[in-house]
Amino acid sequence: MATREKDACDLLDADHRAVKKMFKEYEELTNSRGRTVARRKMDLARQICHELGVHAQVEEEIFYPALRAVLKDTDLLAEAEVEHQSAKDLIAQIEGMDEADEMFDAKVTVLGEYIDHHVKEERNEIFPKARSARKLDLVSMRDQLMERKEELMGEMA
Repeated sequence: MATREKDACDLLDADHRAVKKMFKEYEELTNSRGRTVARRKMDLARQICHELGVHAQVEEEIFYPALRAVLKDTDLLAEAEVEHQSAKDLIAQIEGMDEADEMFDAKVTVLGEYIDHHVKEERNEIFPKARSARKLDLVSMRDQLMERKEELMGEMA
């Protein structure tokens, strides 16, 4: 059986897995105390926010518009965009906080829950629809996404 070439969905899902790993690491750190732990949590929260910001932007600039152009039913995309906005609002709140704020951990935890929900919908509903859309070249879109992601990672760093 031939293996298919990695596509845009694979790239986006790799981002999902990387961020999930960071959320798990953050959760483990919440059970620890100390100045170095507090610093590490803050750095990790910032990294999570940065990664999610870049990820959301490439989806909104490239992936979602391409899907919108070929899918008849775009309700899922509208939901995904609303979820993105909710996550971006929470990210802005987290980025504007100090780790000493008693709501910091709660906001990072809720962001993780939002992202889990969003990822499940993408994996189970949006990615299969994208892969079955004959007019989409998801392999070349992967290259576009990677190029844009690299640009944004440099700009937002």
